[in-house]
Order: sequence, then structure tokens, then C-alpha cells
Amino acid sequence: MVSARVMITAAICAACAACAEVGPDYKIPPQALVDAPAANDAFVSGASVATDAPVPDQWWRLFDDPVLDRLIENALASNVDLKAAEANLERSDALLAAARTSREPDIMADASTNYTQQSAAAVLSHVEPPRHEIYNMGITISYDLDLFGGIRRGIEAASADQEAVVAARDLVRINVAAETARAYSDLCNAGNQIDILQQQIAVQQRRLALTRELIAHGRTPAFAQDREQGALEDSRAQLAPLQARRLNAAFRLATLMGQPPSQYDKSLLACHTPLQLKTLLPTGDGRALLSRRPDVRAAERHLAAATAEIGVQTAALYPDIKLGASIGSTGGAASFATPLTNRFAVGPMVSWDLHRSAIRDRIAAARAQSRVSLAQFDSTVLGALRETETSLDNYAAALERLQRLDSARDAARAVDERTEQLWLGGKVGGLEALDAQRTRLSAESADAIAQMDVNNDQIATFLALGGGWQ
Repeated sequence: MVSARVMITAAICAACAACAEVGPDYKIPPQALVDAPAANDAFVSGASVATDAPVPDQWWRLFDDPVLDRLIENALASNVDLKAAEANLERSDALLAAARTSREPDIMADASTNYTQQSAAAVLSHVEPPRHEIYNMGITISYDLDLFGGIRRGIEAASADQEAVVAARDLVRINVAAETARAYSDLCNAGNQIDILQQQIAVQQRRLALTRELIAHGRTPAFAQDREQGALEDSRAQLAPLQARRLNAAFRLATLMGQPPSQYDKSLLACHTPLQLKTLLPTGDGRALLSRRPDVRAAERHLAAATAEIGVQTAALYPDIKLGASIGSTGGAASFATPLTNRFAVGPMVSWDLHRSAIRDRIAAARAQSRVSLAQFDSTVLGALRETETSLDNYAAALERLQRLDSARDAARAVDERTEQLWLGGKVGGLEALDAQRTRLSAESADAIAQMDVNNDQIATFLALGGGWQ
């Protein structure tokens, strides 16, 4: 009769286990900005310098520079921040696995033995009680039916948190790729500017020498030497900061690849050619951007976790029912494992927190947190769109400036070539020829600075687009 009651109770509890989870089922709220039509359209900036072609997974290969490809490959394999992100992901995986074990039965085993004597005074006796060797051993198994889905919602929240950590790892990855490309670009652009500046210094030294000859022959005033000397020293003063910037970029590359700055690759200092993007910049549209950006994905997963937490707290309003069973033996050692000491138990266990106000307060806090997560999700979406539009706008402006400076440089080169021909023909003096060279080099210097700005804006745009983590 007893076993029949136990079986009936177990069957009823098992049937109740099919109850749906309490709390809201997660889906992206209809008012979320991520699904707004304006957030999914084509970008309004950079129409003349970009295309809606999808961003390639390894965008840096568009520069067609094998050295850059190698540097980024090494950085992604050795960067210490990325290693920390990978370790954090392993930790998150372990926490998710631990949360999932909540759906498994709890099994506990215990065993003890002691030699004991009761207190005679405790039982109001004047006779010394006998001494016994007693023992206790057994196994207890319990299984939470999770009738209202508190455990399942907890696993749902842990899973969403784990996916947010994956996105955080991907965000570190795209930043490492972008910072490596930026450091290499800075190094090469500094080398290009150093070359141009050294040519300017050489021309100014020749102007100074020629000016001294003219002064010696009384063909120009003495103060002209001071003017040329000042211009020369001004150019020389610009050389050290450029050399420091190039070396600092090499230090950055070393640390990005997990090496001390002193272990930088000296062969990289030979780079004097800026990165060149020979195609229109591929951007995709807003929808592709928002699905690709890891920070947007992380914010959405945090919203999912916050929504699941509402269910976790709501489940506390209802009773927690477990099925339990135990078997063991307890008693005197002389009767070890005999019918007199063997024991067993089976049946449901119910626990219910009746402090309702505290539970409802936690539910209210969870709902408020979900609204916070939604606002943060919207903020991340807006930030992603703003960063991309701003980067494209800056890139378009920098590219237009570079094109105009290219035209000015080409014009200065033409003047320099024509002036050199006239000088060789004896129709103009040496100072005029050197002045044309100086003007050409000034134009090339301005063009080199503009090229550096274009490279920085290209890399900033690729970073805003969120590519490079797949």
C-alpha cells in the first residue's frame, strides 16, 4: 500500500514537470532600434568612396601587403589580451556547464562511526549509561522537478551570458587586428615622411652653400644666410619626432604580438611605402553591420540574460518540489547491515519561500534590469551606426583632401622638372632651381601627411564596420 502511494505521488509530480517556465519568453522587443528600418538601410556617408559589397572576413588583405598579413596573423596567435579573452571564454564555458548540471540528480554519500556514551544527567538517570560503537552510512538521491522553470531560466541566462563572452572575445580580436594595422601603417608612413624630409634637408643644405657663395661675391645680403640656416634647422628639428614615431610603432607591433618592446623586428623599419587600398571600401549596409558587430551582439545577449533572470526570480513565488530517495544503515556496530539497522526512504520534498514581498521586490529589480539592458542595447546600436557614419564621412573628406594634394604635388613636380631644364640651359639661376625642388618636396610632404590620414581613416572605418573576428 505504501509503495502504491509513492508511485502515484511520483507519477503526479512527473506530470507536473511538463509545466511551462514562468516569466517572459525572450525575443527582441519590437521597439528595439536594431530592427528600425532607418538602422538597416544603406549608409548616408561615403557614397563616393564606398560600396555596399560585404566586408571580407580578413579586411586587411585588401591592402595586398604580405608583411601586414603576416603581422596580423602573428598578433592574433600571440596577443596577450586575446589570450586573456580566450581564457575568460573557457571560464564562461565552465560556468555554463555547471549551470546545466542543475538539471541532473543530486547524489550524496556519507559515512561515519564513533564510540559514544550518552549523558546520564541528560536523561535524568543516576546510572551510568552503556557505551556503544555506532555507525551511519547511506546514499541520498534527489531530483528537482523544476516545475516552474527556475532552473531552466537560469540555464537560459547562463547561456546568454556565455554568448556575450564569445562576442567580447571577438571584439578583442577585431581591435587587435586594427591596432596591428594602425601600428604598421604609422611605421610605414613615418618612413615615407622621413625620406621626404631628408630630401628637403639635402636641398636646404645646397641652398645654404649656394647662399654663402653669393654672399662671398657680394651678390646677396649677409642676412640671407641666417634665413636659410633657420629653415634648415627647422627641418632638422622635425626629423627626431618622426624617427621616434617610427620606432614607437615598431614597439607597439612587438607588444601586440606578445613580445617585449626590445624584441621589435628591426627589418620593419625598412618600410617606406604607405598602405594602398586600390578598390572602393566595402561596407555593406546597416543590417549587415549590426549583425556583424560583436558589441551589438554582446548587448543583445545581455538583454536575453536579463529577460531570463525575470523567470528565475518569478519561479521563487512557487513551491520547489523534488523527488528524493535514500538508502543506508544506522545503528550499533554489532548489528551492522542487519534488518534492525538498515533503512530507506522515498518520496517528494517540498520547499516554499513564503516571504512574498522580498520575492516580488527581486522580480521588480529583474524587470528594471531588463529595461536597462534594452536601453544599453539601443545605445550600442546607435553608437555602432554613428561610428560607422562618422568614419565614412572622415574617410571621404580625407580622400578628397589627398586627391587635391596629389594634384598640387603633380603640379609642383612639373614645375620642378621644367625649372631644372631651364637651369641646365643656363636660363635660370641655381637658387630658382633649388626653390622649385623645395616647393616640390613641401608638396610631397603635405601629400604624405594626407596619405597617413587616409590610412588611419581606412583602418578606423574597418574597425567601425566590425570585421575580422570570424
